[in-house]
Amino acid sequence: MEKEVERLEEATQPISPENAIGRVSRMDAINNKGVSEAALRSARRKLSSLRLALTRVDSPDFGICSRCKQPIPPARLMYMPESTRCVRCADR
Repeated sequence: MEKEVERLEEATQPISPENAIGRVSRMDAINNKGVSEAALRSARRKLSSLRLALTRVDSPDFGICSRCKQPIPPARLMYMPESTRCVRCADR
């Protein structure tokens, strides 16, 4: 995830006006930059959640749903270790 954040940070650098690209190409570059910025925000949120999960992994309440207090299925924790709710509670 850290590598993904770094890659996205590079993709969101300002587009220099002195770059000799056409108008349509510049518009595409600006659009791609906007998409990359949204992906960067999402990746930063996920990285933050993963770091928080790492601090809680040894806690007795890790893997317990914060809402219903039932165990979160191991498959969900393997796929989304930052999960604090079971699937049923997360859908609500």
